[in-house]
Amino acid sequence: MANSKYEYVKAFEQPDILLPNTWIVVRIDGRGFHKLSDRYAFQKPNDRRALDLMNAAAVEVLKDLPDLAIAYGVSDEYSFVFHPTCELFERRGAKLVTTIVSTFTAHYIFLWSKYFVDTPLQSPHLPSFDGRAVMYPATQNLRDYMSWRQVDCHINNLYNTTFWMMVLRGGMSNTDAEEELKGTVSADKNEILFKRFGINYNNEEEVYKKGSVVYRQYQLEDSKTGSDSKAQSQADAQANASKTQQEKLRKLRRKAQVVVEHVDIIKDEFWERRPWILSGKPGKLPAEA
Repeated sequence: MANSKYEYVKAFEQPDILLPNTWIVVRIDGRGFHKLSDRYAFQKPNDRRALDLMNAAAVEVLKDLPDLAIAYGVSDEYSFVFHPTCELFERRGAKLVTTIVSTFTAHYIFLWSKYFVDTPLQSPHLPSFDGRAVMYPATQNLRDYMSWRQVDCHINNLYNTTFWMMVLRGGMSNTDAEEELKGTVSADKNEILFKRFGINYNNEEEVYKKGSVVYRQYQLEDSKTGSDSKAQSQADAQANASKTQQEKLRKLRRKAQVVVEHVDIIKDEFWERRPWILSGKPGKLPAEA
C-alpha cells in the first residue's frame, strides 16, 4: 500500500487479539426475533421449521470454518466453539465474531425458502444476528458453558411448553398463565401438562428438550475415564503446531461429515466417545473403521 499523509489514521485501530491457548466461544443471538417470529407466524411453543433452519445454517458455518470444534444451538441462539489451538485470523476477536455472524446470517437467509416454503421473506422484516466472543481458559470451563446452555434449554422449553398449552389449549390469557406459573418448579409444570392436557413432557421431541449439537463425525470410541485430561494434553501438544501442520488438520476436518444431534452433552459419555472435539485432533473416518 502506498504511503500517504492520511495513513496516520491506522494508528487509531486497536488490537483485539484474544488470549492464546484458550477456548473461544462465539455466541450469536437473533435480533428482534420476537417480532420476527410473530411476523412470520412461528408455531408455539416451538416451530420445527425455524429450528431446522437454524441447524442447517450452523452446519454450513462448520463446513466453511474447519477450525470450529463444535456448536450448540437452541431457539434463536447458537454457540460456536474454536479450539485453543485455533489461529484463524490470528485470533482477532472482531474478525472471528463478524465472520461467524455474517456467514450464519447469509446461510440463514439463503436457506429460508427451503424451510418456510409458503412464507417468503419481505423487507424490512429480515432476520439478523449479533454476536460476542468469550474466552474460557480450561476444558472444564468450556464444558460447564455448554452444560449451562443445555440446562437453560430445558428450563425455558418446559416453561414455554406449559405456558403455551395453558394459552392455546387452556384458553387462558397470557397474563393469567404467567401469574399461575410464577414460583412453580419443574414438577409443578409437569403436573399441569399431564393432568390438564395429557402431555408427558418426557415424550416431547429431544430437539426441543436438549437443543442441537453440531460437530464433525468420526468413528465413535468406547467411553473412557479421564478423557478430558487426555484431550487437554493433546491440545497443549498442538498449541505449538506449525502453520503447515494446522493446514493439514483443516484438510482432514473438511473430509468429515458435519452432523446434527439432540443429545445430552452434560454427562461425560458424549465427550468420551468423541475425544476429537476436545483434543482438536481429527479422528478416524467411519468409512475407514
